[in-house]
Amino acid sequence: MKYLTDVDNARYESSTDYKQSVLPALHTAVRYSSDSTNLKDVLAAEIPEQIREIKEFRSKHNNTVVGDVTVDKVYGGMRGILGLATETSLLDPEEGIRFRGLSIPECQKMLPSAPGGAEPLPEGLFWLMVTGKVPSEAQVKALSKGQVVNEKMFLTLLYVYGCDLTCWGDDYWSNCVDLTGFVLTNTSIFQEWANRADLPSHVVTMLNNFPANLHPMAQFSAAIIACNSESKFAKAYSEGVKKAAYWEYTYEDALDLIAKLPTIAAIIYRNLYRDGTSVGAIDPNKDWAANFVSMLGYEDPQFVELMRLYLTIHTDHEGGNVSAHACHLVASALSDNYLSYGAGMCGLAGPLHGLANQEVLVFLNKVMNELGQGYTLDQLKEFVWKTLKSGQVVPGYGHAVLRKTDPRYTCQREFALKHLPEDPMFKLVSDLYKVVPDILLELGKVKNPWPNVDAHSGVLLQYYNMMEMNYYTVLFGVSRALGCMASTIWDRALGLPIERPKSITTKALMKKVGFSK
Repeated sequence: MKYLTDVDNARYESSTDYKQSVLPALHTAVRYSSDSTNLKDVLAAEIPEQIREIKEFRSKHNNTVVGDVTVDKVYGGMRGILGLATETSLLDPEEGIRFRGLSIPECQKMLPSAPGGAEPLPEGLFWLMVTGKVPSEAQVKALSKGQVVNEKMFLTLLYVYGCDLTCWGDDYWSNCVDLTGFVLTNTSIFQEWANRADLPSHVVTMLNNFPANLHPMAQFSAAIIACNSESKFAKAYSEGVKKAAYWEYTYEDALDLIAKLPTIAAIIYRNLYRDGTSVGAIDPNKDWAANFVSMLGYEDPQFVELMRLYLTIHTDHEGGNVSAHACHLVASALSDNYLSYGAGMCGLAGPLHGLANQEVLVFLNKVMNELGQGYTLDQLKEFVWKTLKSGQVVPGYGHAVLRKTDPRYTCQREFALKHLPEDPMFKLVSDLYKVVPDILLELGKVKNPWPNVDAHSGVLLQYYNMMEMNYYTVLFGVSRALGCMASTIWDRALGLPIERPKSITTKALMKKVGFSK
């Protein structure tokens, strides 16, 4: 195999053929768009403008007060304290999450979907969160399959080998490699998720040697952190890379991590629930979610569609939730993406954050076992009241920020109405939706009586025979990487400092507010 060098590029760049011969042919035959399919290039163009805008904003408003802090907030988990800028999404109490300004229904309508599919591709949402712009199908395909070649290198190949573009069609990448015998170097190819999924051998060995009683999230978090050996940022930092270039290596780590997570998650699933059978190989003709489903051992096209939706809607919920904030906090110390996201996953494993859909399924099964499928709405109301009066909660209802039905619940409900309208468990979820909010409002102690995302997701997974509840949070973790990694890239691009809020003792706080016994 041969490798093109920077010298080869420099020689050709200066030639008249580069400007007069090949460029027109490329634009005509390949339909080269002014909207680049190279995400890193698009991001590089966005960063200076964002830095300029924030710099101008801060120069005028750095001392502007944007909120207040009460004693209740100090003791109440800092809820409602505005103290963190996160670019990827914003959670509105009344209308739910918006990804770069787009609601979930708008994302479903505007983001590209797979051929023959209806649900948005997670790759498209990642592009949106990173750039703030809706991607084209070509951009999403490039991100998913890694078939985008650096323009300068591609043109060099055309020139050197006299390639006729008009006969190549869309498969120019394969033709280019087959015809020339070149292996393009990492600096020449925009290698994306399909090309970054391999795990280091020590991580595979570690996963295969975990005991069966180790929780899937413990395995997931440990494997992510162990991939730190592959961190391009950690290596560059140890070699003295300039601060202005931090984001570039963080970007590389982000895409590597996102690509590796389905493989890690699938190995865990197979080891625990499928007798250690092989996850198989990445299929470059499949999108990210479809490959993940295949590695898990499922082939139902409807389940693939569900996972595209699931992996999209769980990606981000602004920056203050436990997993996103833990990731941001650890990354602010310039820990690489593997270390910081591993920390985020340790937070996601907590029962108050990522385990809620399991609690919902336990509750639903309890209802079904006690009332049976022939229950009436009055019986269901009585069961809910009995639960609340016993000091328990109805899992899947309420949210720290939202004050209306979670749109992530709504889109899952719409999926169920389309694909499994007669499923008994879905009917139970629907009937609870009819009775629980009114009961919680009557109780008078709940700020948000409406269902959240966890009220629905478990039922959908079980319908397609993924019955292993302990594993569900791993699916959540695969998805949440898209939002956390997009945010971390921007943290480095903007040069955000280490996070260090001020704490205070109870006695000092009492003194500060003039409290006396």
